[in-house]
Amino acid sequence: MQFIEYSVRGVIIFSPRRHGDSRGYFVETFREDLFSAAVGPVHFVQDNQSMSAEVGTVRGLHFQLNPRAQGKLVRCLAGAILDVAVDIRRGSPTYGQHVKVELSADNGQQLWVPPGFAHGFCTLEPNTVIAYKVTDYYSPEHDRGLRWSDPALAIDWPVAEDKAILSAKDRVQPLLSELDADFIYAV
Repeated sequence: MQFIEYSVRGVIIFSPRRHGDSRGYFVETFREDLFSAAVGPVHFVQDNQSMSAEVGTVRGLHFQLNPRAQGKLVRCLAGAILDVAVDIRRGSPTYGQHVKVELSADNGQQLWVPPGFAHGFCTLEPNTVIAYKVTDYYSPEHDRGLRWSDPALAIDWPVAEDKAILSAKDRVQPLLSELDADFIYAV
């Protein structure tokens, strides 16, 4: 398994090795020992899956407040997404900066989004299916978001703001300057 780190500390791409032959391929999509060696001890408690029918569907940017913050290990099972993680840790030298990566069924890569980051994605193909492991259960009272199209984030999304397919909730999320998140950067 290959690991790729970014200048935004904590976000990591995992590229599992595919072993293929004429029948197709086999891949270990998760190994706790290798994952923990790269990010530290993590305990996943829930697996989630979503399907987005149309290209240009944006989900996010989402996170949960402490003490129910979630780390996420995201992968694409069908289709493709532009996956984005935004640093919302107060005091971080990369506060408000983001990592974006294309995850697809073809490339098999996975993105680790640690607690303290807002996460979202935009579909690049129809009928895209993503799956992700999380480190805490969904908690409606801790559920928060950040406006996906906030100009301060400078995310180059593959869909125009007026063409994006969004939930009602994601249309009214706060800007970074209005964010009331309780994450503190730890060196």
